[in-house]
Amino acid sequence: MSDPAHDQRARHGVWALLACAGIWGLFPLYLRELRAVPPPLLIAYRLVLCCVLVVLWLWRSAELPLVLRALWQPHTRSRLLASAMLISVNWLLYVWSVANGRVLEASLGYFINPLLNVLLGVVFLRERLRRLQWAAVLAAALGVAFMTWQTRALPVIACLLALSFGLYGLIRKTVAVEAMVGLGAETLLLTPLGAAYLAYMELHGQGAFATLPAAKLGLLMFAGVLTALPLWLFSFGARRLNYATVGLMGYLSPTLQLVLGVYVFHEAFTPERAWGFGFIWVGLALYSVDALRGRFG
Repeated sequence: MSDPAHDQRARHGVWALLACAGIWGLFPLYLRELRAVPPPLLIAYRLVLCCVLVVLWLWRSAELPLVLRALWQPHTRSRLLASAMLISVNWLLYVWSVANGRVLEASLGYFINPLLNVLLGVVFLRERLRRLQWAAVLAAALGVAFMTWQTRALPVIACLLALSFGLYGLIRKTVAVEAMVGLGAETLLLTPLGAAYLAYMELHGQGAFATLPAAKLGLLMFAGVLTALPLWLFSFGARRLNYATVGLMGYLSPTLQLVLGVYVFHEAFTPERAWGFGFIWVGLALYSVDALRGRFG
């Protein structure tokens, strides 16, 4: 007999993850409207505005002392600084890829990411893989190798996006702080640099306030909300659902990005890309079957 309270928690978790996937998946539409903003400038605004919102949230929920405690510990602070730099690089690469018509390659990176995470677990956490997991990783590697062979070029942006986000997740997995507390610490560590860069650009007439029309400037001010809100939704949803469900729903964002890349931005989905994506989707299917079997088997 099902538990009504548990079922309600699960429903709330599903809706939260769907909302998170929708924001992340449709984010290229927002970034395309701001393509006139140089990626470093947009990332600086995203960082500073996100920091303000997260700190206010943590202050309101009385969790700000936890951020200060994390930053006071040298070992934790150094790891959070590394994770902050990695997620900033990931954001910068993603913004650049959208601005330069590489949405499909960006979505490929986030399709690769779950399988790369499995491999990172083997290398750094000494986790053991089951046969289906090895097959999934091999299928993804074949997909990347096939596209590289056919196009004579490695999908660098996709690989760097997957690697930076994978390493970010690996570091955060080894730091004993909650999601929002960690995000607050990360943004606090880098916000002084971001704020200094924004001040320099504005003083030299190259910042957003000096160059953007009012409508675009107003749109830019939403960067913090669109950064912090999906992360909060993901944290909220992940605590209410099992790991297999969270993993499966994680494919919704890159799927939406793929659809946008093909049907809205009209990027070429060539046969070479189709085969490469196909190998990776096979790997994701194997990974999902293994995750579900581990959950229900």
